[in-house]
Amino acid sequence: MGGEDVPEERSSDPGDLLPLTPVALNVLLALADGERHGYGIMLEVRERTGGRVRLGPGTLYGAIKRLKEGGMIEESGERPDPGEALDDERRRYYRLTGFGGEVLAAEVERLDGLVRAARRKGAFPVSKPSPEGA
Repeated sequence: MGGEDVPEERSSDPGDLLPLTPVALNVLLALADGERHGYGIMLEVRERTGGRVRLGPGTLYGAIKRLKEGGMIEESGERPDPGEALDDERRRYYRLTGFGGEVLAAEVERLDGLVRAARRKGAFPVSKPSPEGA
């Protein structure tokens, strides 16, 4: 540790990476149902949050770099829809890795536990599920 140039080992335990930052959580959620390119991730997050969260390019691509380095996402070598006329060949598509799915599931479980604890303490009322399931 004392200034040595030792490569950092990546943890194989998803719990070691929690809590996720809001940006990392949003990126992983955007990729949970399939591959997306960066702009597609930005649009999905904006739409899913009703515009409350807007990821700028610097924030998004910094998070993508860190998530790739952490083994949670990877660049896809395939194009989801090669016949798409509007698709730009320069676009890079990203997908969750198996490990990334485990990290996302662990974070969702952690957050669910916090929400249940807050409800038990009366921190906010139990709400009816939304018809959209969100």
